Amino acid sequence: MQKILKIAQREYIETVKTKTFIFMILMLPVMIVLIVYFAGKLQGSGPADRPPIRVAVTDLSGELGPQIEASFDQHNTNNPNKRVSLQESQATQEQEKERLRRDELDVYVVLDKDVLEETGKMHVFTHKPKPPVIEALWTIENPMRDAVFKQRCKRRDLSPELIGNLRNLPIERMEIGSTGGQERVQSEGDRVVKMAIPFFFMYLLFIGILTMGQQMLSSIIEEKNSRVIEVLLSAVSPFELMAGKILGLVSVGLTVVFLWGVSACGAASWQGLSIDISPAILTYFILYYVLAFFLFSSFMVGIGSICNTIKETQSLLKPVIILCVVPIIAWQNIIRDANGTLARVLSFLPPTTPMVMILRLSSGTEIWIVETLFSIVLLAASVLGGVWVAARVFRTGILMYGKRPGLREVGRWLKQA
Repeated sequence: MQKILKIAQREYIETVKTKTFIFMILMLPVMIVLIVYFAGKLQGSGPADRPPIRVAVTDLSGELGPQIEASFDQHNTNNPNKRVSLQESQATQEQEKERLRRDELDVYVVLDKDVLEETGKMHVFTHKPKPPVIEALWTIENPMRDAVFKQRCKRRDLSPELIGNLRNLPIERMEIGSTGGQERVQSEGDRVVKMAIPFFFMYLLFIGILTMGQQMLSSIIEEKNSRVIEVLLSAVSPFELMAGKILGLVSVGLTVVFLWGVSACGAASWQGLSIDISPAILTYFILYYVLAFFLFSSFMVGIGSICNTIKETQSLLKPVIILCVVPIIAWQNIIRDANGTLARVLSFLPPTTPMVMILRLSSGTEIWIVETLFSIVLLAASVLGGVWVAARVFRTGILMYGKRPGLREVGRWLKQA
């Protein structure tokens, strides 16, 4: 055990004192601060101006001309940076569509003859629309819809203002505390943060595992190619060397995610966002991170020991990365129904267990404690199995050079062990 701790200490010190590590530690906090700073600046400076969107309208009902002009005039007055240049169509529909193709128009709108009845429709035509035009479609559709609505009200002797007042209902979202008398208005930022916290925990775990896993691969390949590994194995056993490396990089990983987590919380507090993270969630995060790191590090150790260059590891590393990416792809579905079938199935597949469980636990949904304990036990058993397999592969593969062994040969090593 003493030798394992010595190797872990050496691995930790050699990693944290490198310029690459220092840059990696500083990179994400600086990026977070810059993103928050410039996001605030952009929000304060207001939306950027864009060229007016050229729109032609054919009103087959013949009744909406004044209302459409009034709606777009009001829109242009309220949104001077998102203006719409309205052109009344005097040509046939096919001629206007040709103007679209020649880029003389951005959008062409046709209103059905019975548009003031419930069966009528509004047809919006575009030709190879650019992103600004796609973004502006709602800007065009809303004034048109408003014009039709007001004319329909006029036909039925109804007041649009009265209907608008009847439909309007201000909403104040409140959040109560754990005891009576603790209530506060929940801002839009608070709601975004509550949705982002589960993803942040999962992504922090993902980045920590992959970043340190790559460090593990680089360390093994470098020591193997420089033959330093042979000197180390003359003093310690292959298992002690492997265990020491994993333990050392687990400590490095915890250091990294701690600093990144503190930076993210500091940036959120700087912007006045409320972050409520319980000690239980932090405990679960550390536990799942350590177990996940041991599991994925056993994969990395096995891959690194049978390869001679970083390039060779890429093809073998792809399945591992895909396993990590699955929870990131499905994270919204998981937190939307944290006790659903998808969430529960992925919770008990060891490679996806850590990220899925931390998603579920940090989402605020109450998870059955038996599921949580079973996932931890299952993950711990997988770690023991993964380390056992990695130790067998590492013991033989770390001293082999030349052609990379195939899966059949690796299987023979495990059978002989």
